[in-house]
Amino acid sequence: MTSWATNPAKFVTEAFRGDIKVEEWQAEALQAIVDNDRIAVRSGHGVGKSAWLSWVILWWLLTRYPAKVACTAPTAHQLQDVLWGEISKWYRQLDPVFQGWLEVKSERVELTGAGAESFAVARTARKENPEAFQGFHSDNMLFIVDEASGVDDIIFEVGQGAMSTPGAKTLMVGNPTRTSGYFYDAFHKLRDRFWTKRVSCDDSTRVAPGYGEDMAKQYGIDSNSYRVRVLGEFPLDEDDAIIPLHLLEAAVERDVHINENLMPVWGLDVARFGSDRSALCKRRGNIVSEPVKWWQGKDTMQTAGLVMDEWHSTPDDEKPSEILVDVIGIGSGVVDRLYELGLPVRGINVAEAASVKDRYMRLRDELWFRVRDWLMARECSMVDDAALISELTSIHYHITSAGKVQAESKDDMKKRGFQSPDLADAFVLTFAGGLDRYYEEEPDRYARSSRRNRQQRSWMTA
Repeated sequence: MTSWATNPAKFVTEAFRGDIKVEEWQAEALQAIVDNDRIAVRSGHGVGKSAWLSWVILWWLLTRYPAKVACTAPTAHQLQDVLWGEISKWYRQLDPVFQGWLEVKSERVELTGAGAESFAVARTARKENPEAFQGFHSDNMLFIVDEASGVDDIIFEVGQGAMSTPGAKTLMVGNPTRTSGYFYDAFHKLRDRFWTKRVSCDDSTRVAPGYGEDMAKQYGIDSNSYRVRVLGEFPLDEDDAIIPLHLLEAAVERDVHINENLMPVWGLDVARFGSDRSALCKRRGNIVSEPVKWWQGKDTMQTAGLVMDEWHSTPDDEKPSEILVDVIGIGSGVVDRLYELGLPVRGINVAEAASVKDRYMRLRDELWFRVRDWLMARECSMVDDAALISELTSIHYHITSAGKVQAESKDDMKKRGFQSPDLADAFVLTFAGGLDRYYEEEPDRYARSSRRNRQQRSWMTA
């Protein structure tokens, strides 16, 4: 135990059963915790961060007394499902002697018989409840911040007192998703106070073979998705990007309240020709819970059939109040067929004038900025759809000579080497206004939608 206390890599190879491979970066970062009070590690995706944090927590509790570990992350999912799931896995691999010294619970790990003297605990970091790190004191205190880029600065501000207690150590890890905040500052203006480490996917044998190549092929080596998820580099937040990456990363799996009175709304972007895709996005209020579906090489009737199949396979209480379809190009044919089939479909002409005419050139521009406002409110939750996130962060905007905002066109994006943002456009269409509430005064909750649909048909004959 004495040797393990100052050599955590030795602990990992000797305390766990089996042939445990400690990556070079993991060994270096483990030793850094012994030698430094503040540690920050930014990395690509899948390099073994959660396993490494699990080793740190178990090592800390077994080699020090009294000892406490306070862990936080932006979401309960990250703490309970990912980190605590990994702790449970490695606990089962401990030598049985040491298993008897610990008790692993859903949100705590306790040293047997130590009571309140030695334990690790999980507390979700919420802006509205920032006391994640308050009230902790111990001769051996360790603060862990997982996915630190997504943790609001108020959490660090409120916890500064406890984190600065003599003998306390602070450990921050995560994908570097934004160019501001305490985690970003640890690698820049606060670098003299932190031991820092960048871990790319090339630095780990745990990353699936070909992952980096696939990301480069899909998004490009100059994309922010590649920089963050493969290289472990901070994104290049361009001034003319509509949606910064950190807003989307922060929304992934965020814990939000579900409004049961809201009905889903579907957005459908219909492909024109060639490599473009028809895409279907489903949103219910402030939640997108499943990846965007897409098809390629389908004609209008096939696309309508695929949407109809989605409708039939969706439970009644999850069916949309409206299906909003971009009618520019061949989308009008899909609208006609879905209307004929009795679905609550409505055509949206994104080239028409915006409702806020003095600010936006077209409706499409306005919809993109509605999405931005929705994300900036930080009250929404997104599924971890890498393709959708990449497309949403790729589109730029400019200010016209008339002082209006105009989003980049699909053709201009293709000139920059990006594919058409079909998945993103389907998501954006869900913000084109639509009926999303249950109406108690009408037993048939689709009746109002159907009436409105008939009223909106004027564009077909105009």
